[in-house]
Amino acid sequence: MTYLDANASEALRPEARAAMLAALEVTGNPSSVHAAGRAARKLLEAARELLASRFGAADVVFTSGGTEADALAVHGLGAGRRVILGATEHDAVRAAAPGAELLPVDGQGVADLAALERMLAGGPALVCLMLANNETGVLHPIAAAAALCRAAGARLHVDAVQAAGRMAVDLTALGADSLAISSHKLGGPAGAGALLLAPGVHPAPLIAGGGQERGRRGGTPPVAAIAGFAATAEVPPPVLTALRDAAEAVAMACGAEVVGGGAPRLGNTACLVLPGVKAETQVIALDLAGVQVSAGAACSSGKVSRSHVLDAMGLGPRAGEAIRVSLPWNATAADVASFADAYRAMAARLLRRAA
Repeated sequence: MTYLDANASEALRPEARAAMLAALEVTGNPSSVHAAGRAARKLLEAARELLASRFGAADVVFTSGGTEADALAVHGLGAGRRVILGATEHDAVRAAAPGAELLPVDGQGVADLAALERMLAGGPALVCLMLANNETGVLHPIAAAAALCRAAGARLHVDAVQAAGRMAVDLTALGADSLAISSHKLGGPAGAGALLLAPGVHPAPLIAGGGQERGRRGGTPPVAAIAGFAATAEVPPPVLTALRDAAEAVAMACGAEVVGGGAPRLGNTACLVLPGVKAETQVIALDLAGVQVSAGAACSSGKVSRSHVLDAMGLGPRAGEAIRVSLPWNATAADVASFADAYRAMAARLLRRAA
């Protein structure tokens, strides 16, 4: 099988596996004061320092993943403020802020900063804008948005779950107040994530408990998973743009359209519309040919549904004809060749049937 669904979950990196196995030998609870507890605490704090250094943060709150980190930011920083969400935000952010004001995007999926400036004039706000879109890979101009937020006295939370590990990400350079990342999108284990914080930013806790994470998130932290998470921080982002471009060239030669192709994007992500062919049909056909891709986000309990991201970009009915090809950190030219063979055969067969 050829796995090209990294934006759903990356393959486990060997560095993460090694760090987890070593951490599993430590049996203490990091909240305990005895020697075993201190050993676990040492691993936890080393991971915190490593992630803070890698991503330019003043502090790190460990969570169960990106969804919880986003929810913590929205609830912990948005109290008493209007919430403004990018129209293409992940459902983790959308679900945390029902009734939020939506910031429109252009046809390439890039946030409309002129509209943001007008919206910020309406009073204190928390703006949530993802760095890289999970379905298209399109990058938002976060530093420019942060400047507008600072001028208006607004806070800015950035969902960097898809961007971290695939491009340079630095909270200080972006100018955000908080930033969400997730272990399994970096090649670490699922079940660990973090909310990275700028100096002086102190979100109210979402989960109360026994005082863990300095009172900001209750629950015993999964030390081994966090150790594996932190180990990925020392690995440089893979360079996958040439492989992504090769996959896109094959699809376009078959009549597909690249969504967001005119905007800056992650080097591993391609969103491809095959006119007249439902996304679910494409995903199943490619899976039967041994190539695993997806139709949009992998957060809908196995369902394939029309994408709010592509709707916001104005694709209309074509939104139901898009698949996402996302290359993992260990992708090879052979993987792209397998995709090319499967896609050509699929497109030839299904386009004849749709005609």
